[in-house]
Amino acid sequence: KWIWQHQDYPNFQYDQSNERQIKVLNKILDRGSENFEGGLSTKNYISLTKVSKATAIRDISELLERGCIEHIEGTAGRNVRYKVTIPTYFKT
Repeated sequence: KWIWQHQDYPNFQYDQSNERQIKVLNKILDRGSENFEGGLSTKNYISLTKVSKATAIRDISELLERGCIEHIEGTAGRNVRYKVTIPTYFKT
């Protein structure tokens, strides 16, 4: 379980995220964002969480709005990828 802390993200709390979002963020952090093949995509979000495409897009949009992930420059359309943007976290 990860606890996230950073002065730029004072509003991010686990209670704002659903279990799927927490699962995916933890998976990325456990592997290391640079080791998470090509970044997070809608397709691998669906694979990790077993949800519909609409739900995956909604979850990813919420993470983007909260600043937990950001679009990787140079990716677009079906190949759009995201990376975790919370710079400091502590594992408990």
